[in-house]
Formats: sequence, C-alpha cells, structure tokens
Amino acid sequence: MREKMRFKKMSVILIVLSCAALGVAGQLLMKKGMNNVGVVNIKDVFSLKVFPILFEKYVFVGFLIYVVASLLWLVALSQEELNFIYPLIASGYIITAILSKFLFNESLSMFRFLGILLICGGVYLIVIKI
Repeated sequence: MREKMRFKKMSVILIVLSCAALGVAGQLLMKKGMNNVGVVNIKDVFSLKVFPILFEKYVFVGFLIYVVASLLWLVALSQEELNFIYPLIASGYIITAILSKFLFNESLSMFRFLGILLICGGVYLIVIKI
C-alpha cells in the first residue's frame, strides 16, 4: 500500500514538473513574441490593439502551451494536495530565470541567483520525503 502511494506521488510530481516545463516554454515564447511586438501599455491590452499582440505567432503559441499546462494542472489538482504540488511549480521560476539570462541576455544579479538557490532548497524540502 505504501509503495502504491509513493508511485502516485511520483506520477503527480511528473505531471506538475511537466506543467512547469510547459509554463517555462510558454513564458519564453511569449517573451520572444513581445520582443517582436515592442512596448505595450495597459490601455493597449484593453483596446483593439490587443489583437495583433495576441496573434503574434510566438505569443499565440505561448498561450496555447499555457492552455495545455493548465489542463495538466487540473489533473494534478484532482490527485494531490495543493499545498504539496503548488510549491513544485517554483521549479519553473528557476528554469525561466536561468534561460532568460542566456536566451534574452537578461541580467541575473547575485541577489536573484541567491533567491533562485533558496527556491531550489524549498522545492527540495517539499519532495525529500515522498
């Protein structure tokens, strides 16, 4: 019985990590698309100017990937406690921050890097005792 519960938790962790990976891909694609679009103001997203933004190819594909991630997230929510799985999504923040440094040449200060290490430690503490 204990082995069955461990297998269930591991499969949920894989689903959540898939959600995080898809979230990372969606974020990176949307950022690439917004680099193509340029600066957008709040009033732009509440006007007809939003349509060219949403249908920019990278932004659009990024949103589609987010939809798939959301559907997988619903599966994870139905199988495990939120207070266990939600912090695992933080692994996506770690990967996004690192990849944005290399793909978009964004800054990654020492303080941000230390924050990433703290997130890594928190995720580790959550999954250490499965």
